[in-house]
Amino acid sequence: MKYTQFLLPVAAISLLTAASFTTATTGYQAGDTAVDFSLKNIDGKMISMASYPEAKGFIVTFTCNHCPYAVKYEQRIIDLDKKYKALGFPVIAINPNDSTVVPEDSYGKMQARAREKGYTFPYLYDQTQQVARSFGAMKTPHIYLLAREKGKLVVKYVGAIDNNYEDAAKADRKFVEEAIAEIQAGKAVTITGTKAVGCSIKWKP
Repeated sequence: MKYTQFLLPVAAISLLTAASFTTATTGYQAGDTAVDFSLKNIDGKMISMASYPEAKGFIVTFTCNHCPYAVKYEQRIIDLDKKYKALGFPVIAINPNDSTVVPEDSYGKMQARAREKGYTFPYLYDQTQQVARSFGAMKTPHIYLLAREKGKLVVKYVGAIDNNYEDAAKADRKFVEEAIAEIQAGKAVTITGTKAVGCSIKWKP
C-alpha cells in the first residue's frame, strides 16, 4: 500500500503540510494489520498489545534516550499518553537502538530515563530489533497509530507527531491527535502518513 508523506526541510518545518508526495515504503502502512509483539519493559515484565485487551488502539512510538529529536518530543509523548490512555489509545514506547552503538540507549539507561521523567507508559527494549523491522520504523521518534477493528489492529497513521519538532506550541498540525479524533468520530483518517522526523535507528552491524 502507499501513503502520503510530507517533505520536511529543517529550515522550513512549518511548511510540512504544504509539500507532499506519494511513495512506497517497507513495513506497515495505513490499512495494514499489525502483528502483536512481546518485549521486555523497564520493570522487567514482558509486554504485548494483548496486555491491553480493553484498548481501542495504540500509539506505538519508536523512540530512545539519546536522540535530540526524541528529547524534543519526549514531553509530547508523555502528554499523548496522559490524554489518550483514558480514551482507549495508550502509548507503547519502544527503544529499537543497538546499545553497543549508542550506550546511552542501554536497558539500564532506559530505566533511569523513565524514572527521571515519570513515564506513564511502558518503555520496551527491542533488543533483537525485529519489531522495529517488522513495523518498518526508521527514525526516533517514529509513530504508528493503530485502531482495533473486528478483532484486528489496523494501522491508521504512520509518521511524525506534529509539524514542528522544535516547539510544540508552534505546531499547527497535530497529526496523531487529528487522526484519533477522526477515528473517534467514525470518520476515515484524512492524513494517513507523514515523514517521521528524527535520528536514524542505530541498527546492529
